Amino acid sequence: MEQLQLPLLWFMLAAYVGSLVVYGFSFWSGNKKMRDLATKIVYIGLALNTVSLILRAALIGGLPLNNGFEFGLCFVFAVVVTYVFVEKKFNLSAVGIFVMPVVAVISCWLVSVDLTIQPVMPALRSYWLSVHVTAAVIAYGSFAMSFAVSIAYLLKDRAEVDFQSRLNQELPGLKVLDAICYKLIFIGLPFLTIMLVTGAVWAEYAWGSFWSWDPKETWALITWLVYAAYLHTRFLKGFKGRRAAWLSVLGFVAVIFTFFGVSYLLPGMHSYLLPNA
Repeated sequence: MEQLQLPLLWFMLAAYVGSLVVYGFSFWSGNKKMRDLATKIVYIGLALNTVSLILRAALIGGLPLNNGFEFGLCFVFAVVVTYVFVEKKFNLSAVGIFVMPVVAVISCWLVSVDLTIQPVMPALRSYWLSVHVTAAVIAYGSFAMSFAVSIAYLLKDRAEVDFQSRLNQELPGLKVLDAICYKLIFIGLPFLTIMLVTGAVWAEYAWGSFWSWDPKETWALITWLVYAAYLHTRFLKGFKGRRAAWLSVLGFVAVIFTFFGVSYLLPGMHSYLLPNA
């Protein structure tokens, strides 16, 4: 069964990249049937993503949350599930062209890593770790979607006239995009808070200290501060529009650096997250 992992990932990648290509054609042509087709291809990718997660869980005998590959697979799943929910609730399939590049890039990384199953470290055998990583997956899925909506907002707000006419046809109004971004961050921040708290509890269990300013911990805190600033300024100062969209983009840059950049560039106690690191 282990040898099935890579073919499944390649088919998943093909579906996600295919959906991106079809979304692109539908966006520029205004062909709604092509957009519907792209969404159906996303569902195929999500189904393959789900099967990959189930297979990995069966192979390791538990939740697939033990290394960077498994987290990345869950991350992609969370982003796509969030997109499907938003697309259905707000009729926002046009945003697919902005969110699927994130999904495609991470999926490309997934097919490039070593899928060999390694023994689970003793420090990873913890209930707190499962809660910690699950909360991170949910939060990151919400933030990835808020990033895509923010990019759509910024492009619609600043695009040239010819391009803007297409954006006006394909995307809802700026106020709607701003409100959707806010709701996604409002959902994501509590889960990011749970991630930090349970991570501290787990760190005390695994390493004897609630907080050690490990690079991963530090950048997770920076990410939390960015999104907390987004909500704080919105509640107290009515912070909306382009500035809020840029803050959302900055937050997701921090998310990506926390996941990839810290693990590769600033190794610390969380270096186990990398497959065979």
